[in-house]
Amino acid sequence: MGRGDGGFSEAGLRRMRDVLARHVDSGKIPGLVALVGRGEETHVEAIGTMCHDGGAPMRPDTIFRMASTSKPVTMAAAMVLLDECRLRLDDLVEPWLPELADRRVLKRIDGPLDDTVPARRPITVRDVLTSTFGLGMDMTSLGTPIMGAIFERGLTPQGPEPMPEPDEWMRRLGTLPLMHQPGERWQYHIGNDLLGVLVARVTGRSFETFLRERVFEPLGMKDTGFHVPADKIDRLPPLYAPDPRTGEFHVWDPAEGGRHSEPPAFQGGGGGLVSTADDYHAYFRMLLDRGTHGSERILSRPAVELMTTNRLTAEQQAARTAMATDNVHVSFGQGQHGGWGFGMAVRTYRGDYAPIGQFGWDGGSGTSTYADPQNQVIGILLTQVGLSTPDAARVMHDFWTTLYQAIDD
Repeated sequence: MGRGDGGFSEAGLRRMRDVLARHVDSGKIPGLVALVGRGEETHVEAIGTMCHDGGAPMRPDTIFRMASTSKPVTMAAAMVLLDECRLRLDDLVEPWLPELADRRVLKRIDGPLDDTVPARRPITVRDVLTSTFGLGMDMTSLGTPIMGAIFERGLTPQGPEPMPEPDEWMRRLGTLPLMHQPGERWQYHIGNDLLGVLVARVTGRSFETFLRERVFEPLGMKDTGFHVPADKIDRLPPLYAPDPRTGEFHVWDPAEGGRHSEPPAFQGGGGGLVSTADDYHAYFRMLLDRGTHGSERILSRPAVELMTTNRLTAEQQAARTAMATDNVHVSFGQGQHGGWGFGMAVRTYRGDYAPIGQFGWDGGSGTSTYADPQNQVIGILLTQVGLSTPDAARVMHDFWTTLYQAIDD
């Protein structure tokens, strides 16, 4: 490939493969699939094996648990509803989510659950889409009564208890006070799961059905959903959570009989999807193409712009910054991007090789998916190693470094 034709250099792609292969050869990452795309050009590497002790090789169509990289994709369902005026940004959510009417708010984040004041205003659709509705996974508040209650009630996928079906999940959520006033502060994750319940209630169908009809099928995302059917389960690797002290591989979620082998009770917009590199490439390509796929329009151009640019004020932003900088030992430096749109991070300052405006997110199962409008570049890195150790995060960082050094123009 010559210089200046707007693609990737051959030397740069070789370096990417060598760097990724080094991680696999180290024994810390059993296998991975990496995709880089620019314009019409895509390049895929499948390296290593599905299991840490060998066996079947990784393939370009291996199915991965997308974890939090589900967030940018599931958000498209809400954008369809905004485009069709079935939702409005400043509508109250109460008509659809009556469990969230008349909220109480904790006086102090670490206070008892009954030490509250009334919410200053009701929760709006905008609060849910921007993850500022008042509840979330606050890793800087672990050990507080409210975080304990969130885990105990099975309101997050990480908990010891599996998440209940959506109406019961809403009932339990409705028993809790908010951590912050509606619209005041960005908080991670729970808003994205809440979004799925909202979409299902507005449309009168399951979240997955609506996503499939309006997003997955039009984009040809044939391997994306909330579980892996039996005839594809051989394409799903186990998910490992290495021991933080010894590095020993523990199976966090097996393929057969695991969390994704059956349709879940709760279709989690925050972290429930399984997918492939090709399917995710189709989705992020649609976003770079301003909402179109071939001759078909999936989302309006303004809807895409709203999702993929920063929506947070400086005050709301404080929590994002705390998660990225005060929590580096937990997040391994992931998430240091500045802003947040709808369901995804948006870079508002340059902190590494990626430019301002790059958007996407990372997943705790060792996945990383971003698109960059300035360079028209998409990168997708999928592994089966969770972030209980820094190993998967280091592969992600090296993937993005080598993607950007391979751009040739």
